[in-house]
Amino acid sequence: MSDIVAAPEGATLLDPDELEGLRYRHITTREQLNELEQANLDAGLLWLGRQKQLELTVDQMCRLHARLFGEVWNWAGTFRRTEKTIGVDPLQIGVQSKILMDDVAWWAEHNTFSPTEAALRFHHRLVQIHLFPNGNGRHARIAADALLEKRFKAPPIDWSGGADLTRNNQRRTQYILALRAADLQDYRPLLVFAGL
Repeated sequence: MSDIVAAPEGATLLDPDELEGLRYRHITTREQLNELEQANLDAGLLWLGRQKQLELTVDQMCRLHARLFGEVWNWAGTFRRTEKTIGVDPLQIGVQSKILMDDVAWWAEHNTFSPTEAALRFHHRLVQIHLFPNGNGRHARIAADALLEKRFKAPPIDWSGGADLTRNNQRRTQYILALRAADLQDYRPLLVFAGL
C-alpha cells in the first residue's frame, strides 16, 4: 500500500484508516489505483449523463461522489472525518457545503456571474471545503461541468488542456496555483486557466 500514498503535487494524502477503505486489496501502486478509479469515474459519468438536472444540494454532491468513487472506496460519498492540509474543519463541512449550494443557486437565478465563472467559483469552493477524504478535485471538476451543462446549458470547461491532471505536469501546476490564488479571492488565474 505504500506506493499508493505517493501522490502528485497538491493531492490529498490518505490516512491509514482511509486507505483501509480500499475495496480491492490487490491494488498496490498509484498507477493501478488511478486505472481503477478512472473506470469508476467513467461509470459515474454515464450515470450523471442520464440525470436530467443537477440538484444543487449537499445530498446530490454526496451521491455524485459515491457514483464516481463508490466502486473503489467504501467511504465514497461520506464527509471526511479527519483534518487535511486543505479544507475546512470536518465539523464545518455540512454547513459550509449548504452555504455553497445556496450561493450557487442564487448566482444561477440572478446571473451574478457568467456561467463559466459561476462554475469555476463553485469548483473552487468545493475543493476548498474538501468534503471527502479523496477525489475532491475530480469530483469538483465534474460537478462544475454538470452545473454548466445541466443548469446553464453551456459547454464544459477544458480542464486538462490535453494533459493528465492526476500527474505532475505544467497544466497541473497552473491549476494548483490558480486554486491557491482563488483561496486569496483572486479568481483571475482560474479564469485564465479556463481560457477566459
